[in-house]
Amino acid sequence: MSEEWAAIEDTLDELIEGQRAKMLRMGRRIVPTLTPEDMLQPNDFPELENNPEFRYEEGVMQGLMAAEALFRRLASAEEFS
Repeated sequence: MSEEWAAIEDTLDELIEGQRAKMLRMGRRIVPTLTPEDMLQPNDFPELENNPEFRYEEGVMQGLMAAEALFRRLASAEEFS
């Protein structure tokens, strides 16, 4: 993987980790006992499921993860071409 691809991957990783931390902080304001494991199934908590701000941040996370998946596919295709 080239240095440019590695820099993009590092940036995406940082963005995803930052978003994950932001969601956990936000989630804990709504459900104080929320754990990182609970974040894997936030729909188990109606307070989160029905909170439009949390749902928005969840959508941002999904977008970042989709971008990461696309990046990895493109990087893999370039590596094997």
